[in-house]
Amino acid sequence: MTITIYHNPDCGTSRNTLALIRNSGTEPEIIEYLKQPPGKEKLQALIAAMGLPARELLRKKGTPYEELGLDDGKWTDDELINFMVAHPLLMNRPVVVTAMGTKLCRPSEAVLDILPTPQIGEFTKEDGEKVIDAEGNRVHHK
Repeated sequence: MTITIYHNPDCGTSRNTLALIRNSGTEPEIIEYLKQPPGKEKLQALIAAMGLPARELLRKKGTPYEELGLDDGKWTDDELINFMVAHPLLMNRPVVVTAMGTKLCRPSEAVLDILPTPQIGEFTKEDGEKVIDAEGNRVHHK
């Protein structure tokens, strides 16, 4: 099965997640969701696969979240999904789909839980935090 990442290249978390996927020896299908929005049906399917309420996929920072009043609990999942379809920037990222599951990968190392193949080498995030050691093992931080 192909690994798919709904990616924003301007986002450090998304870039780190993509790099971790590649560090497992796999080149994923990359969907830059701001250029190719998933559409309502696909977004509904992704949210269902993650087992999250739609609100959990909303991004607040750097989006029209506040001006649209999305912090109000009156909005249904369907309405929130409609907002994400109308304003793809509201969709938090990255979302990764593998044979092992679908996940919002924040922090980026959350992707390790759904990658079917192990890491093949050392990995350090852009901010300098080491995530994978030279043997390909996850480094646990306290």
